[in-house]
Amino acid sequence: MLFSFISKLKTKANRANLKDESFEFLFEEDRSGEYVVIDTETTGLDIKEDEILSIGAVKIKDNKILTSQTFEVFLKNSKEISSKSIKIHRIRPFDLKDAKTTEEGIVEFLNFVGSRPLVGYYLEFDVSMINKYTKKMLGITLPNRMIEVSEIYFDKSISLIPQGNIDLRFDTILKSCNIPNMGAHNAVNDAIMTAMIYLKLTKGSN
Repeated sequence: MLFSFISKLKTKANRANLKDESFEFLFEEDRSGEYVVIDTETTGLDIKEDEILSIGAVKIKDNKILTSQTFEVFLKNSKEISSKSIKIHRIRPFDLKDAKTTEEGIVEFLNFVGSRPLVGYYLEFDVSMINKYTKKMLGITLPNRMIEVSEIYFDKSISLIPQGNIDLRFDTILKSCNIPNMGAHNAVNDAIMTAMIYLKLTKGSN
C-alpha cells in the first residue's frame, strides 16, 4: 500500500514536469493489453557520458510476439565509436550515415511505446539511457511500468537452487529456457529474444 502511494506521488510529480502537452498520452492508462520489449545499443555503459546508437523494440499481446510490429531506429552520436564497442554491437560509423537525430528517434520511440508496460533484460540501464534524452527534451522520465526478465528468472531459479549462485547472463538464460540464439547481436534481435524469454518464464501467468 505504501509503495503504491509513493509510486503515485512520483508519477504525479513527474507528470507535473512535462513540458509538452502533446505527450500526455505517456501518462494515460494503457488499455491495449500489450507489452513492449525494448533494447538499446550504446557507445558504452556510462549513462552520463555514453550515447544511444540504436533502439529496438517489439510488442507482445495475448502471449504472442507481434513480429510484424517491430521498431528500430538508429541515432546520430556526437562521439567517435570505439573499436571495442563496435565488436559488441557491430554498428560502424558508416551504418549511422542516415541515422536520425536523438530528438527524432526518441519521439518515434515514445509514439511506438505509448503508456504500455516495458519489458527488458537489465532494463534499468536501457531506460536510464532513454531518460537522459526525455528529461532534456520533455522534462520527464519514462513513466511506464517496468518488468525485468532477469528478476523473473532469478525468482524462478532460486526456488530450485536456494543456496546456489544464479547465472543471470543473457546467453545462460536463453539456454536454460531452450530458446535459440538468433546470432546477430542488434537491438531488434535482442528485444525479440528477450520477448521469447519473458513468454517462456510467464507462460500461463499473463
